Amino acid sequence: MPFDEAGGGRPGRRPSRNVLGGVLESCSVRPLTGFFRNGCCDTAPEDAGSHTVCAVMTDEFLAFGKRSGNDLSTPRPEFGFDGLKAGDRWCLCAPRWQEALEAGQAPRVVLRATEAGALRWCDLADLKRFAIDLD
Repeated sequence: MPFDEAGGGRPGRRPSRNVLGGVLESCSVRPLTGFFRNGCCDTAPEDAGSHTVCAVMTDEFLAFGKRSGNDLSTPRPEFGFDGLKAGDRWCLCAPRWQEALEAGQAPRVVLRATEAGALRWCDLADLKRFAIDLD
């Protein structure tokens, strides 16, 4: 389902597009994800990490992230973060997804919820190989 046909709640902005060219769909509200914590992998110039890939967490990917300095599984209550577990969807930084791909640890992705900006870092063919939502 598209997250906001009116531009993500930011007046004057057109809706964000996904990597398939459609309106960006929600990635997850439980846990609440996204650079803007609106459930979507929407982005803006201030999003230096490009949190644009809607990834489905796996135990293997979470362990890889922890080993490589991006621990997403440990709860951080001071930030209101419960930690992620396998099956959770999360707006992952596109460069991190690419790094995981190159290390053979890439998680699956939801293309309709992956923002088009991810294509600056990731090849669409690679994202499609890991997609869970291709017809």
